[in-house]
Amino acid sequence: MPSGIMLFAECRQGQLRKVTLELAGRGSELAAQRGEPLIAALLGQGVGPLAEALGQAGVDRVVVADHEALKDYTTDAYSRVMTDVVRAWDPAVVLFGATAIGRDLAPRVAARLGVGLASDCVALDLDAGKALVVKRPLYAGKVMATVGGFSRSPAMATVRPNVLTPAVPQPGRRAEVVEFSPRFGPEDRRTAVKELVAAAGEVVDLAEADVIVSGGRGLKAPENFRLIEELARALGGAVGASRAAVDAGWIEHSHQVGQTGKTVSPTLYVACGISGAIQHLAGMSSSRCIVAINKDPEAPIFKVADYGIVGDLFQVVPALTEEVKKLRAG
Repeated sequence: MPSGIMLFAECRQGQLRKVTLELAGRGSELAAQRGEPLIAALLGQGVGPLAEALGQAGVDRVVVADHEALKDYTTDAYSRVMTDVVRAWDPAVVLFGATAIGRDLAPRVAARLGVGLASDCVALDLDAGKALVVKRPLYAGKVMATVGGFSRSPAMATVRPNVLTPAVPQPGRRAEVVEFSPRFGPEDRRTAVKELVAAAGEVVDLAEADVIVSGGRGLKAPENFRLIEELARALGGAVGASRAAVDAGWIEHSHQVGQTGKTVSPTLYVACGISGAIQHLAGMSSSRCIVAINKDPEAPIFKVADYGIVGDLFQVVPALTEEVKKLRAG
């Protein structure tokens, strides 16, 4: 009988992603309610030392699949190994972060296992029978659906970064570490990563940033994105953009927030010169605090904003940046 809750321990450049610790925090609570272990599937090369951090985050067992073919993420290799790990441990629940990797990997694993997948969830819980129940936004965030009753095991879900509270480290706590030997066929190694190139100046991952400052059509020209970058830097956050700004060629697509870009849930989201088209709202409406700056008092963005500033962003944003710098300096 399926038992335990498993999470995919996503890591990058030898470090656990923040969403992994968020899944561990909530996962350990759910596992305790079920009276079962929390299991982490840790895939990569030379990732064994990360098991210590997972143990301190509340994981009871870490399944380590260490192989040179897993050094960098590739769809075929990770799908094969993650599927094999799930089949070997037969958990009742499997969780992934709704990151670029998680969105690619989770549905492929679900398809191989012949089970359903609840994607882009913002809350995890258990019903009266201790089966997984999730909440996920629908219709561009207009409604929140409660999804349960998974017909086949394991119940699988991807969870947005920044919607769950990260696990509080418990120094000295250790997890059982189990080695798993991956097996590959020719069809599992059809691609290889030759080089990873980071975007110039990229210091904060947009999907996991606590603070995001986004610019839109109201910036009028690409050179004016420096105002957004300066405010983001002062706040220690990341730079986002609307589809209009990206389509105009003012900034790379990797910064786009929305249905056709990235879905984000930061603690603070500052929208500058963004009207609030429905596809953009779908990507950021779950932010904890939304600040909108727009000269149009009827802009749709104000309907979802916690704080609204009706004014010229070319005056408001520089003034706001200076005030943030003063507060940080003081």
